Amino acid sequence: MPPLDGTARPPHRSDPEPAAEPLLRSAGDAPAEPAAPGESPAPSASGLPAPGDGGGPGWLAHHGPGLAVVVVGVAVSYGLNRLVPAVSALTIAVLLGALARNTGLLGDRVLPGAKLATKKLLRTGVVLLGLQLALSQVLQLDPGVLLVVAVTVAGTFAGTMWLGRRMGIRPGTTLLVATGFSICGASAAAAMDAVSDSDEEDLATGVALVTIFGSLAIVLLPLLQHPLGLTDTSFGVWSGASVHEVAQVVATASVAGPAALAVATVVKLTRVVLLAPLIAGYSIARRRKGTPDATGKCPPLVPLFVLGFIAMVAVRSSGVLPASVLTAAQTLTTLLLAGALFGLGTSVHLMSLIRTGARPVVLGAGSTVLAGALSLAGILAFT
Repeated sequence: MPPLDGTARPPHRSDPEPAAEPLLRSAGDAPAEPAAPGESPAPSASGLPAPGDGGGPGWLAHHGPGLAVVVVGVAVSYGLNRLVPAVSALTIAVLLGALARNTGLLGDRVLPGAKLATKKLLRTGVVLLGLQLALSQVLQLDPGVLLVVAVTVAGTFAGTMWLGRRMGIRPGTTLLVATGFSICGASAAAAMDAVSDSDEEDLATGVALVTIFGSLAIVLLPLLQHPLGLTDTSFGVWSGASVHEVAQVVATASVAGPAALAVATVVKLTRVVLLAPLIAGYSIARRRKGTPDATGKCPPLVPLFVLGFIAMVAVRSSGVLPASVLTAAQTLTTLLLAGALFGLGTSVHLMSLIRTGARPVVLGAGSTVLAGALSLAGILAFT
């Protein structure tokens, strides 16, 4: 997946086609220069000529097969999620993409369209994610609960970054695990990937770890409620503050009943609100370091898709949108992000993941324990 802010990727990531024009342009992005007259476009890694920015038969022939496969992958992912709600459509999508690619079901011909879907759908999905968040819901929470969320997110992110450095894990993997585990799983990790120099392998590792440890939380946390002496409300706070994916939070908290589920959902969405400042802060930090991209430009002060996310939160908080529109937007957001992650999955090489060894798994375990311990301590201290 290419950067959203223009930051250069490491040399080991290879794109089979020139970067497509993004759907939402970040500040500082410059339009691609046209090829010189008479110049033929460079061939892509798949052997097909790289198309121009415009549409037409050539563009459709180049991207159409991959886009069609993404549509099918999204439909299957969404359908499986409806059958098994505890497993998010995003997780299913990236796993299906990786499975189809690594078993030989998909050839190189689908890669240009799949990569285009990843580039264009991710930022749009993150922007629409803001429509799921109303500030009024957040402000209704007890101040102690808000403090629990803030401490858990900040402590989990910082602690995971520190642990990853100490273990010598790739910086990109560490960053995406820290983001995904502290905020909202796969979608948060994918959004951070878009503004960092991490690559597909880093993101695939982060998503895999979110799936593994979020699934474990669904089983283990309900078993600990009564031994820890947590009320249903306190258990809901704990679930919302510590479990990674929204779907995993719902599955965990629903065991304790509707009261736990209601508070868990709001607490989890409060964590999602922190996605925008976290990504913006990281982008600002990179800009201050003066790290240029491939064109010699520094990354934008705040990525445009983050501003779009904030704008959608404001729209939702205003109360002008009817419930039917919000429901449709939630479904559309899921479909867009699932399409982006299915496209990502087609770029995943499982052997590369296997070669990463056990250290990322240890990092994921440590990050999960850290989130659970910090949130539990905060609940006991502040609520």
